[in-house]
Amino acid sequence: MRLDDFDYELPPELIAQFPAPERAASRLLHLDGRTGAVTDRYFREIAALMARGDVMVFNNTRVIKARLTGRKKTGGRVEVLIERVLAGDRVLAQVRASHPPRQGSLLSLAGAVEVMVIERRGEFFELRFRNCDDVFGLLERYGAVPLPPYIEHAPDVRDEERYQTVYASERGAVAAPTAGLHFDEPLLAELRRRGVEIAHLTLHVGAGTFQPVRVEELAEHEMHSEWYHVPPDTVAAVRRARMEGGRVIAVGTTSLRALETAAAGGELKAGYGETKLFIMPGYEFRVVERLVTNFHLPKSTLLMLVSAFAGMDTIRRAYRHAIERRYRFFSYGDAMLIERQ
Repeated sequence: MRLDDFDYELPPELIAQFPAPERAASRLLHLDGRTGAVTDRYFREIAALMARGDVMVFNNTRVIKARLTGRKKTGGRVEVLIERVLAGDRVLAQVRASHPPRQGSLLSLAGAVEVMVIERRGEFFELRFRNCDDVFGLLERYGAVPLPPYIEHAPDVRDEERYQTVYASERGAVAAPTAGLHFDEPLLAELRRRGVEIAHLTLHVGAGTFQPVRVEELAEHEMHSEWYHVPPDTVAAVRRARMEGGRVIAVGTTSLRALETAAAGGELKAGYGETKLFIMPGYEFRVVERLVTNFHLPKSTLLMLVSAFAGMDTIRRAYRHAIERRYRFFSYGDAMLIERQ
């Protein structure tokens, strides 16, 4: 398959720049991957589309304030985007500057933080924060919310709340698992009232999620590695749902990728690990039967994933429908509930 197979034209005004007034007030396109049928709904209606015995698996990663700006000691401007925290004082990060910083050089960030460049690792740099034993605390004080590149306004207090799920608990993501942004506490309570089991896992979304695919032949593409944890309770919940005739619903592509990675041996297993799973049409799903997700960028690996889940032609028709009906796209946009083909 080729990259151009996953292109489409999107009017720029459909790229959501701000979240809906209320989390569950966004729209929901319900897509049946088996028939191609689409139904226009509102997100709060999703509870009525679930059944007793279903299990919904949420990614409880918490977005950190991963963006820092400053200067090199030579005076040049620099922007740092944390990819992951390695230890109490060390991180892996993207560094944008007119010239890449050299090993051993110092960066002054946010006018208050001094960072040493330890080494380069491909397109990332390992950095050490001087006189620091808690990078998370430092980022909370001096960093900014790492909004996606297609959101044009500077992050503010509202973004600190809305670019975070209400159940986020495990610090480490540099991008939100955006399907979860539509859920509020009343909706979660309604799902539980209907007998839907709520389960969690963790996948720390990396900055690589915004990197474009740079090859035409998709077989040559390599995903960035992301850390995940599937706990025993979640494995038990999935098994329970299957035994009782319920369905497994992944809330977001990150939850789906973590579950499918953990089941790569044929059976879903609890544990920690790294995933570079690249899902494209032809992939055989082992765990997930329904997917809650946002609308994804042209030529992105996430668009390839949903095309594998529902079928390429089915997704093309659904996206055309969404554009015609003026759905809002990407991180702060509307959502889909997809039944697997």
